[in-house]
Amino acid sequence: MSTNKTTFEEYEVDIIYKPRLKNSYIRVNLDNTISVKTPYKSKNFIQELLNDKSDWIKKQLTKNLQRSQIIVNLEDEVLLFGEIYSIDSNEACILRKKLHRLKNPDQKRILQAYDDFYKDIAKEYLTQEIQKCAKLMNLEYSEIRFRKMKSRWGSCSSRKIITLNTQLMKLPKRMIHYVLIHELAHLVHMNHSKEFHAFVEYYLPNAKSIRKELKESRTLS
Repeated sequence: MSTNKTTFEEYEVDIIYKPRLKNSYIRVNLDNTISVKTPYKSKNFIQELLNDKSDWIKKQLTKNLQRSQIIVNLEDEVLLFGEIYSIDSNEACILRKKLHRLKNPDQKRILQAYDDFYKDIAKEYLTQEIQKCAKLMNLEYSEIRFRKMKSRWGSCSSRKIITLNTQLMKLPKRMIHYVLIHELAHLVHMNHSKEFHAFVEYYLPNAKSIRKELKESRTLS
């Protein structure tokens, strides 16, 4: 697999060459970047494909613009479980203490304080919740890790190590629950096959609608 870049109007396009694919696929990401997965290396083919699908691409870009992005005023508010809380609230007491300890509160240090806050509460909340889910599903993992990730909410390795994005704490609890069920399901199915999705939906019947909602979320950055 190899990756090149081109542009569509003013937008950046990642071209991902996968020779085993039978067809070409276009994806418009929430940050308005565009990716093309294709078995063909021809630049002319890629450009013709983008031109042919230009109406669809522009429609997806318009949808991105229409989606409302949650904006938090740093030092005044915090996004937690899909709700915006005042920095003076009980929910934000740990963050408030971190911010008060800053000697030179520039934006970089403030953002780091927020990241540390999300990691602290993720370790406490997500550990408890995934233990409940694992017990419900009669599954065992070897380890849970926490870190901030830009492109996914979680992962599960072949060694049964589950890594969770600390930014999950910004999401509503129903979405967090879905991610935990999803990653635990990979202990049984290390893919996204029909069997995998059926397994997830057995424990979470509305998984499909939550998955769609999660893909449209602007929280992950």
